[in-house]
Formats: sequence, structure tokens, C-alpha cells
Amino acid sequence: MTEKELQTYLLNRFPKENAGCDWKEMKNLKNSFANDPHKDVISYLSGIANMEGGHLVIGVKDGTLDIVGTDLSKFNFDSTSVVYKMVEMCPNLPSEGLLVDEFVTSDTDKTVWVINIPKHLPRRPVLAHKKKWQRIGDSLVELTAEREAMILNEEIVHYDWSAEVVDNADYADLDEEAIQMALDGYCERYPNRAKEARNWSIETFLDKAKITKNGKITRTALLLLGKEESVHYLNHPAEMVWKLQTGEERAAQIFYPPFLLTAVKLREEIRNYQIKIFSSNTLLPSPVSKYDQRSLLEALHNCIMHQDYTKKERIVVTETADSVRFQNAGDFYEGKYSDYIEGEKTPTRYRNEFLKSAMLNLNMVDSQGFGIHDMYERQRSRYLPMPDYDSSTDTHVIMVMPGQVINVEYSTALMENSNLDLTTVFLLDQVQRNKPISKEARVRLRELNLIEGRHPHIIISRKVAQMTNLEAEYSDLKGFDDDYYKDLILKSICDHKRLRRGKIDKLLLGKLPNALNDRQKKNHIDYLLKTLRKTGKIHVGPNKNWEPGPGENCDN
Repeated sequence: MTEKELQTYLLNRFPKENAGCDWKEMKNLKNSFANDPHKDVISYLSGIANMEGGHLVIGVKDGTLDIVGTDLSKFNFDSTSVVYKMVEMCPNLPSEGLLVDEFVTSDTDKTVWVINIPKHLPRRPVLAHKKKWQRIGDSLVELTAEREAMILNEEIVHYDWSAEVVDNADYADLDEEAIQMALDGYCERYPNRAKEARNWSIETFLDKAKITKNGKITRTALLLLGKEESVHYLNHPAEMVWKLQTGEERAAQIFYPPFLLTAVKLREEIRNYQIKIFSSNTLLPSPVSKYDQRSLLEALHNCIMHQDYTKKERIVVTETADSVRFQNAGDFYEGKYSDYIEGEKTPTRYRNEFLKSAMLNLNMVDSQGFGIHDMYERQRSRYLPMPDYDSSTDTHVIMVMPGQVINVEYSTALMENSNLDLTTVFLLDQVQRNKPISKEARVRLRELNLIEGRHPHIIISRKVAQMTNLEAEYSDLKGFDDDYYKDLILKSICDHKRLRRGKIDKLLLGKLPNALNDRQKKNHIDYLLKTLRKTGKIHVGPNKNWEPGPGENCDN
């Protein structure tokens, strides 16, 4: 566009300044970007975002929209990379919808930027220079108490990223093989409709499967069925990364849409050789796959379905020698993972409702809450440790799928015991692996007489030890009564007349319960010595040696 044409275009789109629009000359963008609170770019980002969102036009005269241009020669960011810088400098500024359109006049070579600024997230004012700003008419001021109260008390309306229509995409952006596989999955899911479905047009099928909306391409369609070269429409790093880290072996590969196809290809990269399990009711070892193929795909599909795509992160799958780790952005959207172990809880809502419906219709996932339950049952039937979600955080769901047995005898005996429900098996599996369990879980296991000890030194009970043939290991974990250790200390001091503390530690460290670490064992020795000293059995003599108490008869 020429300078005159650009001015006309901008006047038509942005005819006046108001709460959602501002015109700024900012002839040198480096000096105008983030150096002057109340007057720079990031202040206006905060002010406009804290209203209803809008636009900041840079490189034009205030009032006339005459093109003056802005100098980018010494600015370290282009129209793409500056978006990440703006998000970094303006806490709570949404990245979704934050775009910069760059115009360069063909006749005068002047540059104009139009920044599209999204509205603030619900109940989260946007900051710049550690302050909150807003627009009142065409003025920029610090956020008023009234406006902040309105933001903080906003009704939160769920935003489904996956349901948005991608205006510039069409059916040519979808992969034909993926569409055929989607149709096959739909027919498997709904066999009564299969004959009819195979006679539908592609447009009809995709609409009925809730992949497109009224013939329009959605983000869901591009994620599941889109060609790799069409991913740019999403404005998102739609990637699944597989990494192999086993000893000295290193490998990695990135998988792009269509995820309906590439999820299977990623699963095929995971090493899944046979291992041997000796169950207690067989004489010969049972060969089983290191990982259950359905569980691997279930875990990967869960990452795709539950990912918080507004975070613009990749799905990461990390394979090690003994496990596979699945990570996606976002927390558990409803409840905790442990709520779903028994398969009794049915989720009432989803982060990506549209994507969930499509994946359900294509027979990729379950929506009744059985997915996690089925993975646990498969691990139980294969005598392998339970899937582990304990590394999850408020920002990421992380699931680790174990691929080896930690204690074969314990695992097989425990999982073969039909008297134990799946949640109890899972909790005992956690105890055996020295993982923390909740207070509610401890109460539950104590009521069933399945654990002993005081938190955090929980061990399996004598009952479980006998059931799983771990009597010796149980004794090592439980240790002996304190009177036994006191007798050892007193006898040794009497035998040698005096003992340094280091000698007492050496005497007891190997005999104290294995459930304690070294620091905890030394703390317990402190307690034993203090108890013996209070009763007059021993005392501290010269050079900090422990000696028999004045009235102690060491000859008995």
C-alpha cells in the first residue's frame, strides 16, 4: 500500500481514539517500548487489555493518522518475537490473540505497527512496570479501585480453545489419510451408523463427528486431521516431543499433526520388548510386554485431549530405561487423578469440550472416567507397579508409566490378592515404593490393618508382609522395640567402661529400622541416649565419653 492508501485503510478501521484504541507516533520504537511508565507501549498494553481489549496503532500522528513511521533499525524484536517480549513484560497479558500487523508503505518505506491487544483474563488485571493501568476515554490512567473490583469479581465463562473456527483454513488443509482413519474410528464407535456414515460426504461426516462446525475448519480439526504444513493457522507449537534417555543412548523426534496418525507413530518409537514375570501360581515365567500398548496410546491421547493449549506448550514424552513419562500443560481440570482409579467418578466438564467430543466420536478416548481406571487394571493384571501421577504440579500433569518390577514377589502376591480393591492395591504400591500418601489414605489403610508406623515412617503391616511373603523384609523395616536398643547401648558401655558417640552410632545404625534414613536413625539414637541418661543408667564423662551411671551395676 502507498502511504495515502495506508492512511485511508487505518482511518476506516480505527476512526477514533477511545477506551479500546490509541494512535501513537513513537518514531523510535526502541525508546518507546518499555522505558517510560504511563507513556510507553507496555503501559498501553496494560491499559487497553484491562478494558475490553483493542488496538494500539504505532507510527501515526495523533488526531490525523498521518503516516510518520516508526524506526525499527535499533529495535531487537520483529513483529513476531516482540509478542513474547510483551507477554514477558506484562504479567497476566494473554498471549492468545496478541498479534502485531506490520505495514510498510510502498512509496515512502515507512513502517506502521498495529498491535491487536486481547482482553485481560478473567479476574486477572494486566500489569506494566508493576502497576495496573486502564483507559478512561482516550486517556491512560492507573487502574481505579472501581475498575479493579469489576475485574476481580467478573463471572468466569469457560473458554474452549479447541472449539474456535480458523477462518483462513479449508478442507485442503486436512490430511486425506487422517480423514479416512477418522471415518474408520467413527464407524467402530457407532457400528449402527457405519453403513450410512460411509456414504456421507466428507463435509457431512466431519460436521456429524463434531470435528468441524457448519462446514468450517476448527482448531480441533487441524490438531487431529490437519496437514503438518497447515499448523501455522493455529498460532501454537502443535508438537509432541519424544525423547529417549537410557544410559548413553540419546534420541529425540518431534511429531506434528495430524495427531490422529502421529500419536500412533510416536507410540511405535517407545522400546517395548518382552520381560519375564514369575507369578506365584506358575512354575514358568510369564513373558509380558514392558508396556501395554493400549495404555501408552491412552496416556498420549489424554495429553492431547487435556492439554491447556492457551499455554502454548508442547506435549513431552520422555522414555528412560525403566519408565515412560508423559507431560502436558495444565492441571487436572476436575478432581484428582486418584478419584478416577476405581472408575466410579464421571467427569462433568472438560477443558477442551469440543476436542473431547471429536476424540470420543473417533474412538480415541473414553469420556466416562474409565481411562485411568483401565490403565491401572492393566498394570495390575501384568504384575507391574501402578502408574504414577505424583510429579504433577499446578501447571503440568505428569504421568509416569513404570516398565519394570521393583519387587517381584511383593508385586505379584499383592496384585493376585482378589480381596483388595484397586485403590488399596495402588496405595500399598505407593507405600512399598516409599512414596508419600495422604492422611485420608493412611487412615483407610490403618483401618484395614495394612500399614504400621507413624507418619512419615509408614511401612506395610505384618498382615501384608505375611500375605506377600515379606516377613524378613518387614522385620528389617519395623526394627525392634526401643528396650532392645537401650540394652545394646548399656551392655556395650558396661563392657568397655566408656564409649564415644561414634562407636554407639556404629553399633546401632545397621540394626535400626530400614524405614529410617541415616539422619533419622541418628536422631533416634539421640532419643535413646537421652532416655537412658534421664533414668541414671548412663552419663557423659570426661572427653564426652558415655559411661555407666553412678548406680548402675554392670556385673548383672
